[in-house]
Amino acid sequence: MLVNTFCAAVNGLEVNTVKVEISMSRGVQFHLTGLADTAVKESHDRIKAALQNNGFKMPVMDITVNLSPADIKKEGSGYDLPLAIGILAASGKVASDHLGEYLMLGELGLDGKLQPVRGVLPIAIKARSEHFKGLIVPRVNVREAAVVNNLEVYGMDSLMEVIQFFNGSKEVSPTVIDTRHEFYEQQQNFELDFSDVRGQESVKRALEVAAAGGHNLIMIGPPGAGKSMLAKRLPSILPPLSLSESLETTQIHSVAGKLSRDTSLISQRPFRAPHHTISQVALVGGGTSPQPGEISLAHNGVLFLDEMPELSRSVLEVLRQPLEDRKITISRAKYNVEYPCSFMLVASMNPCPCGYYGDPTHHCACTPGQIQRYMNKISGPLLDRIDIHCEIQAVPFAQLSQMQPGEPSAAIRERVIRARKIQEERFNSLPKQGGSGRVHSNAQMTERMLHEFAEPDESSLEMLRMAMERLKLSARAYNRILKVARTIADLEGTEKVQSQHIAEAIGYRNLDRGDWAERGI
Repeated sequence: MLVNTFCAAVNGLEVNTVKVEISMSRGVQFHLTGLADTAVKESHDRIKAALQNNGFKMPVMDITVNLSPADIKKEGSGYDLPLAIGILAASGKVASDHLGEYLMLGELGLDGKLQPVRGVLPIAIKARSEHFKGLIVPRVNVREAAVVNNLEVYGMDSLMEVIQFFNGSKEVSPTVIDTRHEFYEQQQNFELDFSDVRGQESVKRALEVAAAGGHNLIMIGPPGAGKSMLAKRLPSILPPLSLSESLETTQIHSVAGKLSRDTSLISQRPFRAPHHTISQVALVGGGTSPQPGEISLAHNGVLFLDEMPELSRSVLEVLRQPLEDRKITISRAKYNVEYPCSFMLVASMNPCPCGYYGDPTHHCACTPGQIQRYMNKISGPLLDRIDIHCEIQAVPFAQLSQMQPGEPSAAIRERVIRARKIQEERFNSLPKQGGSGRVHSNAQMTERMLHEFAEPDESSLEMLRMAMERLKLSARAYNRILKVARTIADLEGTEKVQSQHIAEAIGYRNLDRGDWAERGI
């Protein structure tokens, strides 16, 4: 007897429907074809034990299983459930009338319990597009899949429950959740707020400008100045995620297996802060079984690199192309996958190996050569992709204890949202920019857009010329200054870039100054 069930294979964010073909004839062997990896091949033993522990027996027959299309690699343990149901249907233990209407996935425990699997959300989207009536998943994954409308999603606890469902001996209702209500309700619930930050007004202003324009930012200052504390509060002033952004971000986290059990949609922008010992593969993605890296997990959010010079040079350099293209393509001998990675890069660093170069309250023991080598760990091309360089000093305790609470994140966020709306209206009528998609913020502007939207007047241009000469600014700082100045003008609601906007933007290019290493911060 020939029976078909349906599952799915995930490659990057691409999903392919897999037909599980099961044929039985006389014999005693089990054959599995269709480019299956070790985890799929081991399913025979898990299925056999699960059936025995639930009152069934593995058929003593020649069983041939084909995972079609056979030229797509099948990985993971999610094929256990469709294989087990197919085998039972082929042996007459499960009704096969409606098997073709459902796509199912789940790992089987030896007791028949269904264990969670990765990539449920993109599979649910694929099931809807392929016009399946429903999707059967482990109950742990059901909220993740139920965000997809026009699809019946069933969360099951065990193999026996799935058997009863197809045999009609147990009625199971599809899971329905109010996605929109939960999504918007959780968007404003931030644990960290800028009202907790005392002082550091200039740094908070720099973070506001960065959030308003989507600019990359680096903070330079001594230990204990509050660099990490400020960076962790940045998501609280970023514009809220749209539903489409949330769906795209959630899919990435679903494929990586990073979603918690009670999460349906990610409602807040991701904040990823990997340790400085991270490898290239962990940062950009890949591996034996391709998985999204930290830059993709930070998609539509923030990637925070604390102590940036401590990361290896090779790891830092792989950031250059993703920062420009806002996507990462991983090509290996056995696979080729592409992940989106449109993120804000926020970094922090000490001014020297000991951390106290230029600090008036501590003595720096580093030699000029050590300081220069430390600064050179961040290459010019990478620094070129960071729009804002922000210097930070520790707040003295006497001032810290007397200061009033700072401005709350909600107030800053309102200004950021207004500036982003101005940018959306400005770029809405423009065509897509090559492979990087439509421009949404000032940080993504091209050279032509700068001439059109951020052209300085004569007085501003003269100020910029004098600054580049006197402060020894590098040539690469010119476009970055104009982009940041455009954002500052948007925060003020000004149509034209003016001299005061240029002046503030010049102040955010400190690491480009030729005399920075000699003068300290």
